[in-house]
Amino acid sequence: MASLGSKVLQIRSVEFAGKYKVKLRVLSSFEGQEGPGTLITLEEESKMEQPIISGIAFNRDEAKITVMGVPDRPGIAYAILGPIGDANIDVDMIIQNASVDGMTDFSFTVHRNEYQAAMDLLNKQVKTHISATDIRGDNRVCKVSIVGVGMRTHAGIASKMFRALAEEGINIKMISTSEIKIAVVVDEKYMELAVRALHRAFELDQPA
Repeated sequence: MASLGSKVLQIRSVEFAGKYKVKLRVLSSFEGQEGPGTLITLEEESKMEQPIISGIAFNRDEAKITVMGVPDRPGIAYAILGPIGDANIDVDMIIQNASVDGMTDFSFTVHRNEYQAAMDLLNKQVKTHISATDIRGDNRVCKVSIVGVGMRTHAGIASKMFRALAEEGINIKMISTSEIKIAVVVDEKYMELAVRALHRAFELDQPA
C-alpha cells in the first residue's frame, strides 16, 4: 500500500523492515499509543483469517503517455523505455496493446513532475528513431489500487472492482495486477468517487 500511494508508512521503512525481518506496528495518530494497531510482519498467523481486501490506496501524481503506431518487433520496448531510464525517469505501469498488422501502441505512466521531460525526450529522440506515428500524453490521471493478501485465494475480486467503478460511470484507462493488488488508472476527477465506491463494494466502510 505504501508503494501504491498510501501515506501511512514511508516506503523505505517498509523495504528495510522486510529486508531485515523487523516487525512494524502501525498505531493511530489520533489515539496515541492506545490500542493494538496493525502488526506488519513476514510471518503469517495460521489461526487468523486474512481479510480479502486490506485497504484502498491512491496516487494523484500520475501521468500517462502513449507511443502510438509502434512497429511490433523485438527490442521496441527497450527503444522506448531505455532513453527514459537513462534520463532517470521512473516508470510505473506499462501496457502494450495486441499487434494489428505489425503495429501496436505502447503506454506507460510516470510521475506527474516528470511528465513534460518524458514527453520532450520521446518527441525529440525516440519518435523518429522507432517510426512511431504519434506521442500522446495525459497528466490529469490518478492511480487507484485495492490491496489484500486474501486475493490469492478468492476469485472474482477483479470483476467486483470493475463493476463498482462501472456503476459509477468511471472509465478505466489502464489496469495492472499482481498476486495481492489490482491497480487502475482513471481520470483524476473521479479519484474520490472511485475510492468511495471501492470502500463500499468491499465493505471497508463498515466497523471492524
